[in-house]
Amino acid sequence: MQPIRLGLVGYGKIAQDQHVPAINANPGFQLVSVATQGQPCPGVENFHTLSELLEHGPQVDAIAFCTPPQGRFALVQQALAAGKHVLVEKPPCATLGEALALVDQAAAKGVSALFAWHSRYAPGIEAARDWLASRTLQSVQIDWKEDVRKWHPGQTWIWQPGGLGVFDPGINALSIVTHLLPHPLFVESAELRVPDNC
Repeated sequence: MQPIRLGLVGYGKIAQDQHVPAINANPGFQLVSVATQGQPCPGVENFHTLSELLEHGPQVDAIAFCTPPQGRFALVQQALAAGKHVLVEKPPCATLGEALALVDQAAAKGVSALFAWHSRYAPGIEAARDWLASRTLQSVQIDWKEDVRKWHPGQTWIWQPGGLGVFDPGINALSIVTHLLPHPLFVESAELRVPDNC
């Protein structure tokens, strides 16, 4: 069976540290091109835009999106319109309406769209879900500790409007708990604590 020919849009820290090594380690995929406005990805054809990748690059079956959330909706729409399967880093869009529009567009084009809530695939999540299925919960409290500066060092997009700031790591907790719980989650209160830079 031929590997899935994959294009990658966005080649920042997460793409470099997580996506590309995972793609290269899986014989089911072949990374053939990258669209990035930053440093080029070695070993593949590089383009400045998704349009250039689609028009002038090698044929791709699917595209993984690792861009900041600002402007991502239009890019994913473009890939779906071209009939490409897509994987979209979390959070997929700035609003629920945009995400649902992408789901509808993927269905209409007959292609797959995966929104990468990667934390819910962590070891132990399914076992925890099975364990919780036979219990009655009275309440749920999440204490999520993640240093956004570790995963996005020196990156400014995350602090810009639409960049989601601390919600980018916090969304990992929400992706897990919404998968674990058998009923919809209603947030009754939330508190943000930012430690001093030490």
